[in-house]
Amino acid sequence: MNPTTLSRQLRTAQTDDLKRRRAVVALSNVGALAGVVVSLYQTGVIRHLPDLPGKIWNSDKVDASDYAYKRYDTPDALMMTVSYGITALLAGAGGKDRAERTPWLPVALAAKVLGDAAFALTLGREEWAENKALCWYCQSATLASLASVPLVLPEAAKGLKRLFGR
Repeated sequence: MNPTTLSRQLRTAQTDDLKRRRAVVALSNVGALAGVVVSLYQTGVIRHLPDLPGKIWNSDKVDASDYAYKRYDTPDALMMTVSYGITALLAGAGGKDRAERTPWLPVALAAKVLGDAAFALTLGREEWAENKALCWYCQSATLASLASVPLVLPEAAKGLKRLFGR
């Protein structure tokens, strides 16, 4: 696609699919921001994560625990930041008619968002089971993932119809 056209479409077109994609970009950036903040703590850049009031919240405990460092010898928030960035990239890629022109993009986005939501719920259960506490930054990202699910399905359905000729 011509970059000038793509720029104009992404910034100004007002289709239902683009409105939903913009919301997914925003929600993905919420998840990425949560990952950035937690990663600053997990790598020692900052020493404390402020929490919401309530006994269930203890981000310092959760994000310093074995739970947060047990995958791939890296702090989990760094992976979270990258993952939400990929989701935002998939939501932002392509023009206003991408379900017709590049139908694999909305299908890939839906698969990624569904995977994000399932993984976030699994991690939330693990987080609680291993720490008896929750990280509110992480749970904000979980809510962003869950909120993205219904947003990606209509365009993915169009993409699937295009891919399979129905």
